[in-house]
Amino acid sequence: MRIEILVFDGVDEMDVMGPFEVWSHAARRPQFELALVGLDGPADVTGLHGLQFKAPEGLGQPDALFVPGGGWMNRAEKGAWAEARRGVMPERIAALAPSLQWIGSVCTGSMLLAEAGLVKGRPATTNRGAWAELEAFGADLKTNRVVDDGTLVTAGGITCGIDLALHVVERELGADVADGIAGAMEYARDRDVWISDTDQPV
Repeated sequence: MRIEILVFDGVDEMDVMGPFEVWSHAARRPQFELALVGLDGPADVTGLHGLQFKAPEGLGQPDALFVPGGGWMNRAEKGAWAEARRGVMPERIAALAPSLQWIGSVCTGSMLLAEAGLVKGRPATTNRGAWAELEAFGADLKTNRVVDDGTLVTAGGITCGIDLALHVVERELGADVADGIAGAMEYARDRDVWISDTDQPV
């Protein structure tokens, strides 16, 4: 499984780095591959809090796509809100979604999925500061840290992305592997996960 994490200027650093740390451990196994990607090719990214890092590849044809957030609630000039207003990112996400095994988000990354038309009528969550906005897009809001609706996996604010990433590892590789990664990170898992009993297309 190849997971691509889509990054952009103004992204919240922990939204990216928490899941990246988890999946980097998982990627030591042949079943997992991980990449940071920019929307239009390799990118130099400056995060919400000033951290500078590189996405060495552009968005491709992954098995799964993960979308972080940042800069939504304060309507920042760079971040998820700005990308939604620009419109290109939601369009690309919507076009790619049908080919994915699953699509995920943390924090207000789910608002980009909402702008792409992917949450209407489906269980989902986001940063608590954007719950009402997510509901306005027609999502069936859940207030759990992680919401697993099969092909749509969303997480609440910031550190919830670590729990989502560990949950995905458990789904794909088993609980022992996920618990082992959490132990290596010295991270106490929060298992507040809502799981759907149906598996809908993206």
